[in-house]
Amino acid sequence: MATATATIRFLQTPTAQAWVDQALANLNVILLDHAQCERKAAGVAMSLINRYPSDGELVTVLTAIAQEELAHFAQVNQWLERRGVPFGPLPPPPYGAGLRQQVRPVEPHRQLDVLLVSALIEARSHERLGLLAEQCPDGELAQFYSSLMASEARHYGTYWVLATGRFPRAAVAARLDTLAAAESKILSSLHPQPRIHS
Repeated sequence: MATATATIRFLQTPTAQAWVDQALANLNVILLDHAQCERKAAGVAMSLINRYPSDGELVTVLTAIAQEELAHFAQVNQWLERRGVPFGPLPPPPYGAGLRQQVRPVEPHRQLDVLLVSALIEARSHERLGLLAEQCPDGELAQFYSSLMASEARHYGTYWVLATGRFPRAAVAARLDTLAAAESKILSSLHPQPRIHS
């Protein structure tokens, strides 16, 4: 049964209850993966800054996102410490690699695709953190997830604004539909290892 609303902007398919059940049964692993996701999100923002340093607006807004993602990384690490979980690597699910395969290598298509893939990842994070906020049995942890939702929504909106400010809106919308379909297909079967994006 699907639990999330399908109205989350950009997402074509809502997350299934099976993912929520898997996540809640493995909260320490989910927290560890969440820390990795925040670290990677900061890295994506910095990578875009490094690739397009002459784009002043992009540099300004993505600097703010990178800083916020790193702040979230620190907050999730505090939760790991509270629960006695050491920070360390986790094998990634196929989600990120699958989305990266959709990115066209030649500019300006590459920039559009990276912006939209980043928007999709942030939208899915917003949706799934919301599900954890609603259903997590640990009240404090549920409140923490809830506190992150607004920034995740702001982040995916920012990537959309950057895309539509650099490319024709019709082209952005058409490409988003294609990438969103790919994103939903990647998540169509539950990965056996619990992850934020599994």
